[in-house]
Amino acid sequence: MQAAAGMLNSLEVEGRPQDTRVVVAMSGGVDSSVTAALLKAEGYDVVGVTLQLYDHGAATHRKGACCAGQDIHDARAVADRIGIPHYVLDYESRFKEAVIDRFAESYVAGETPVPCVDCNMSVKFRDLLGTARELGAKVLATGHYVASRALPDGARALYRARDDERDQSYFLFGTTHEQLDLVRFPLGDMTKVQTRELARRHGLIVADKHDSQDICFVPSGRYTDVIERLKPGAAEAGDIVDLNGKVLGHHDGIIHFTVGQRKGLKIASSAALYVVRLDAAARRVVVGPREALTMRRIRLRDVNWIGDGALDAALDGGRLEVFVKVRSTRLPQAAWLFSAGGEFEIELVDGEDGVSPGQACVFYDGPAGQARVLGGGFIRSAEAAARAA
Repeated sequence: MQAAAGMLNSLEVEGRPQDTRVVVAMSGGVDSSVTAALLKAEGYDVVGVTLQLYDHGAATHRKGACCAGQDIHDARAVADRIGIPHYVLDYESRFKEAVIDRFAESYVAGETPVPCVDCNMSVKFRDLLGTARELGAKVLATGHYVASRALPDGARALYRARDDERDQSYFLFGTTHEQLDLVRFPLGDMTKVQTRELARRHGLIVADKHDSQDICFVPSGRYTDVIERLKPGAAEAGDIVDLNGKVLGHHDGIIHFTVGQRKGLKIASSAALYVVRLDAAARRVVVGPREALTMRRIRLRDVNWIGDGALDAALDGGRLEVFVKVRSTRLPQAAWLFSAGGEFEIELVDGEDGVSPGQACVFYDGPAGQARVLGGGFIRSAEAAARAA
C-alpha cells in the first residue's frame, strides 16, 4: 500500500502542503473519504464540504443512495475522525433545476439522459468549485476514478483511470480547461481494493460501505416515479410499431422504454424484438430485430473540447481519428470525428448497439489504458448509414 499512497505525494500546486488549502467534496462514501484522509495525512489544509442535494425520506438509509441523510452523517463522522472542518451546503434547489428537472424533461422527449454528467458539469465543477475558491482553496479534490496531469506547457489534461472497471472519465467529459486547472483527482492511479484498504488503515467507518447507484436521487429505484411526479400526465399511451410503421401493440407511455430494451414489450412475435427508437412527438415505440440497433453515424450537440488547441483546428482535413464511448461501461472504440453543417458528427468504424439520444459520446485519444480524454458531447440523433468513403 505504500506505493498507492505514494501516488498522492503532490497535488502539483505551488507552496507547502501546510500552506495549501484544499476543499474535498465529501459525499459520505469511501472514495471521497479516503481522498480527504490522504490529503490530511500529507499535511494539506483540508476542508470537507458535503452537498445536500435532495431529501427523499426513503433515500435516507437505503443502500445505494447518496447525498442524503445517512451520507451527510457519515461524511461528518469521517471529518471528525481525521480532524478537519466540515460543512454541509444546501444545494437542493440548484440540483433540482440543473439535474432532476433536466432528467425528467429528457425522458419525456424520448431520450436516455445521464444525470451524473449534468451534476458534474453544473453543481460540482461550477457551483462547488466557486464555493471552494470563496473558502480560499487553491484546488478542489474529489474521489472520482480519473486522472489529471500537467502537460509540458503547464496546462492540465484529463485521463482515464488506471483501473478500467472503476474509470469514471465518461461522466467528466464536460469539464473545461479552466476547471481542470483547479480540480484534482487523487484516486486516479488506485484500485477500489486499495481505496478500501486505506480506509481501514485510517479507521474510517465507511471502509465497507456500499457504492452509490448511478441515479442517486431515485429512492425507489424506479425512475418513472420521479418523472410522473415532476411531469404529471407525461406517461401518455401510444402505439408500438415495427420499422415499417405497422402497429404491433400499445404502451402506457414512452417513459417506460429505452433504446435496446427487449423485455416488457408485451407484444406477440415469433422473433426477438428490441426498442430501436422512441418517437416522442407521435408517442410511438419503434421496435425491430437486433441488427436494427447497430448505429454508425451519430450527430452531437453541446460538444466540449479539452484536447490541444481549438477543435476546428484539430480536424485536420475535416476529420479526426478518435476513440469514443457511448456507454459508461464499454471500452472506447475507433471512430472519426467530423464537422458537418456547423455541427459535429461521429462515424463509428464498427458500429454500436443501443445508441440513444441524450446519452454522452466521449472522445479519447486511445482505445484503452490511461488514454487522454479529448472531450465529448450529447447524442442528438443516430442512424445506421455510414458516411460514404
